[in-house]
Amino acid sequence: MGITARGVGLLVAAVVLLGAGFRFAYPELTLLGAAALAAVGYAALVAAWRPRLTVTRRADPDRVARGEPASMTLTVRNAGRFRSANLLAEDRCGERTVPVPVLRLRPGRDTEVRYDVPTHRRGVVPVGPLRVTRRDPLGLVALARPYGAAVPVWVHPRVHPLTAVPTGAGRSLDGRVDGVPHGSITFDSLREYVVGDELRRVHWRTSARVGELMVRENVDTSLPRLVVLLDNRAAAHPQRTNGVAESFESACEAAASIVTAAHHADLPVVLLFAAAEPDAPAEAGRPGGKADVGSALGPLDRLAAAELSDDGDAVRAATTRLRQDRLGDTLIFLTGPGGRGELGHVGALRGAYPSVVVGVFGAAEPTPPGAAGLVVVDAADGARFAAEWDGVRRW
Repeated sequence: MGITARGVGLLVAAVVLLGAGFRFAYPELTLLGAAALAAVGYAALVAAWRPRLTVTRRADPDRVARGEPASMTLTVRNAGRFRSANLLAEDRCGERTVPVPVLRLRPGRDTEVRYDVPTHRRGVVPVGPLRVTRRDPLGLVALARPYGAAVPVWVHPRVHPLTAVPTGAGRSLDGRVDGVPHGSITFDSLREYVVGDELRRVHWRTSARVGELMVRENVDTSLPRLVVLLDNRAAAHPQRTNGVAESFESACEAAASIVTAAHHADLPVVLLFAAAEPDAPAEAGRPGGKADVGSALGPLDRLAAAELSDDGDAVRAATTRLRQDRLGDTLIFLTGPGGRGELGHVGALRGAYPSVVVGVFGAAEPTPPGAAGLVVVDAADGARFAAEWDGVRRW
């Protein structure tokens, strides 16, 4: 509860009048002071009355790509028995507020407000709660209360179409490493023929040697698994434009494009962050976490909520964990101009990951050829990275 400037003035006047009236024995001053004090008390009681309002929200849609339109529909209903006089309401939408007309809202009636949600920047836009301020008729006391829960609108990075996902490396049972775009069938063992087996699977040479029909048993090796490691260290993205690290935004767009393309191709993909993600489960924010496409908090949602971290040693810790876990066959490291100093640690993973590609965004000068023996793509933004991807996948 807050007392307005008028209320403070009246309260001070009441104290002065009461003090003067008692000190100098002026009943008129005492009466005026008591009346002023009673007015402030009445205002406090009126403002303390809580109106019965129900608030519902509907985001259309609640997940959009950066720059796509999104709107919020807010409905406020007076569930009480009295007219909601002396009420002012405003809804919070990101950094701005939207006025909501609830003054003199009759019982059983509702009011609806529809407004656009800003989507010009990647992130999670909090919408709500509705803030309702009740004032007394004299304007002495104002009391603000929240109504309804906040609803997030997820603004995902832009997804740029990729011509193809990279060809991964499938490991056969005999130890070979083959380039396979969608898995492979590998010979496993021989067994005796049983009724119903296809004759094309009979291994005739072995059957002639042992004197009975023997058929081949094949096994479907695991699909190539992609690992996308996003460098979310502030040191890797030192340049700022209006407080925004555009190189990090481009890296998020590239990560979203790769993850989406892999999902459409039905290839397993893991999205990892070098530093821990804010407000996310620990197992989903560090290397080794299992937050694939389709998890409770999808990769695009995680990219929308991604923020820069001050953990300067995050990449070294991440590469150590990746070397131990060996989460896939293809590692894609996305960083900014300040992340070139960590390419040596990434290059050391080539023994554990047959294919390693690095994307550097926002650098003024191209990366020297053959840096750490890696395939490095210098791109100004996510769109340029997607345009060069067709050549990158043939490393």
